[in-house]
Amino acid sequence: MIDPNYSDISLRRQCELVGISRTGYYYQPVPESPQNLLMMRLLDQQYTRTPFYGTRRMTTYLNRLGYTINRKRVQRLMRKMGLEAIYPKPRTSQKHPQHRIYPYLLRGLSIDHPNQVWSTDITYVPMPQGFMYLVAVID
Repeated sequence: MIDPNYSDISLRRQCELVGISRTGYYYQPVPESPQNLLMMRLLDQQYTRTPFYGTRRMTTYLNRLGYTINRKRVQRLMRKMGLEAIYPKPRTSQKHPQHRIYPYLLRGLSIDHPNQVWSTDITYVPMPQGFMYLVAVID
């Protein structure tokens, strides 16, 4: 949208019309260092095994592997990757006032033969070349 060779409108005015600053026009993003990419891969692998690990345990894990890394760097990398330790959040049992409560239809039902009740579950499984979903149908 911005043409630096256009002589009728200055570059400053073009940036102003588009709604960005001139520094934003000249900014070149810096890619992550190979060391940070390695740390992020290790964090992702460990998070897949133990999603309840926070930044402190992740820092200890990486230090035990022989990498010198501090907690602030682990915090920044986990934040960048969108990783957060799984733990009970406050007010998790509070229901939404507009949420409909569905009745439990199996209460008092005697389940004594096949094909009477079915259930399903789905989970994410990481693979060497990507991932797959595992689906289970329980009879």
